[in-house]
Amino acid sequence: MQEGFVFSPVINRILVTGGAGFIGGALVRRLLRETDAMVFNLDKLGYASDLSSIGEHPRHQLLKVDLVNAEATAAAIQQADPDLVFHLAAESHVDRSISGPGAFIESNVQGTFNLLQAARNHWEQLPGERKQQFRFQHISTDEVFGSLGPTGRFSETTPYDPRSPYSASKAASDHLVRAWHHTYGMPVVLTNCSNNYGPWQFPEKLIPVVILKAVAGESIPLYGDGQNVRDWLFVEDHVDALLLVAQKGQIGESYCVGGFGERSNKEVVLEICNLLDQYRPSDAPYFALVTPVGDRPGHDRRYAIDSSRISSDLGWQPKHSFANGIAATLRWYLDNLAWCDRVCKQAGYFGNRLGAI
Repeated sequence: MQEGFVFSPVINRILVTGGAGFIGGALVRRLLRETDAMVFNLDKLGYASDLSSIGEHPRHQLLKVDLVNAEATAAAIQQADPDLVFHLAAESHVDRSISGPGAFIESNVQGTFNLLQAARNHWEQLPGERKQQFRFQHISTDEVFGSLGPTGRFSETTPYDPRSPYSASKAASDHLVRAWHHTYGMPVVLTNCSNNYGPWQFPEKLIPVVILKAVAGESIPLYGDGQNVRDWLFVEDHVDALLLVAQKGQIGESYCVGGFGERSNKEVVLEICNLLDQYRPSDAPYFALVTPVGDRPGHDRRYAIDSSRISSDLGWQPKHSFANGIAATLRWYLDNLAWCDRVCKQAGYFGNRLGAI
């Protein structure tokens, strides 16, 4: 099932919002490599955006648009004339949402509303089979479900309980997408994924931060006691899931996607440090650089996902264990330190802590 996928013959034009981001870029690359579709990449080119992973391609067209601009969004939908929409564009860094929540409400809530309005108008005017086959796929996060105790997992029936400005804004966008389905009949599907990692991730997230701090010989910050748990999902496994849901997902339904990679933050940091001890030996173990810092405000204790629905209904399984995925990710960052330096300078980000109140 995951060795390849076949869209309906009428799926010839695909719109990806946030396609210059980490997950969106991985999806765009896969679509260009494995389909014949024209791929329209709607992205505002914000601080974490980068197109170098995609490069020049005759079937890739960038639409530089901020979804907060309703008129520009509607014009972009008209220009792309899509048969399928993957909506990934979002402000996504929890720490940034703590210090600047307004941008998250604008982008993730107002932006999703504008996109839904434009996509709905487009869908209603499509002819025959194109209208039947059209899909709007909304990509969300497990953080909308809140925080777990030491046992249990999130599933498609878990009540929403967002705890940060970021997760609240994503919860709102999920509710909007469902409302457009139930009220207007719009053909939508949703996915809620766990923490993604892999090559090309902007270096403000935990895994690249640890790698780059360690390589530079700087203190590696560890929030609180380091026992906050996340379910880590390799980005290419997530793309597999997105393509399967686009192809075979049930309209109006949601699918939880987790990587079966539950680790505490401290375990993640230790694994990276141990790998660095092998790949780039230093005078002292890298873990000696770890420095506990004050915890993130409202830090959710544990996330874990029950992926049984997407596995049983669609045949999805992650191909990468955390051990294999983190090793491949670490090697990529070590080979691409110049890229990290460039995008950080471009964004004005220099590894400083974000999100402190």
